[in-house]
Amino acid sequence: MVKKGKIYFISDVHLGAPALNNNREREILFAKWLDEIKEDVAELYLLGDVFDFWYEYKKVVPRGFSRILGRIADLSDKGVDVHFFTGNHDLWAFDYFTEELGVTIHKKEIIKEINGKKFFLGHGDGLDAGDKGYIFMKKIFTNKTIQWMFSRLHPNFAFSIAHKWSKSSRLAKINIVENFDVNREGMYKFAENFLEKEYVDYFVFGHRHFMSNAGIGKKTRFVLLGDWISNFSYGVFDGKNFELKKYKDIAES
Repeated sequence: MVKKGKIYFISDVHLGAPALNNNREREILFAKWLDEIKEDVAELYLLGDVFDFWYEYKKVVPRGFSRILGRIADLSDKGVDVHFFTGNHDLWAFDYFTEELGVTIHKKEIIKEINGKKFFLGHGDGLDAGDKGYIFMKKIFTNKTIQWMFSRLHPNFAFSIAHKWSKSSRLAKINIVENFDVNREGMYKFAENFLEKEYVDYFVFGHRHFMSNAGIGKKTRFVLLGDWISNFSYGVFDGKNFELKKYKDIAES
């Protein structure tokens, strides 16, 4: 599919994260970024964990994030295709984004052709075959019965539980320096194995909070989008080339 304008990719904003103390500032900055890209964006891919926690009751949606939800709705109203991929922190998104904001929800990874290039897109969680503990937990969280039981809890109590879990997660330890080697990543190994069966031009994932635009195979690129906690990064495809960038207000500060 040939698109006029640029294709933007972003993940791991973690709006409302109780482990972080700059939530308001990040939300305002993210809203500013959305304002700036609206002049040339053709498609926007939100690749998971945009919200640190999200759960939709039938009559209740999470408090806050009005700046972001309004801007996403505005982009959709202007004809921009907006895609929301559920991540491990916001996997309990159901029909609110579709019905209220005009956004396409993706619960799984997809392959999409854009301007003649084939993209494999997803949050990336669950693709590391060695992370058996997380794969097991994801099966629990995506279980319909578990979701139904959670929905029976009062929102105040339910969100309190979720925020306590989030505060104790890896996000709270994000500033710890890791010896990061993209070639040893489980998602990278997944991509290597996938290329043996089917060719794609770009693998684009979030989840790991690291930035990477690495070669894989003969011509393929493997992209990790970073985050909006320490990197304030995003990806952009102009129809020919893919770039991984940092938001200028942060890079220049």
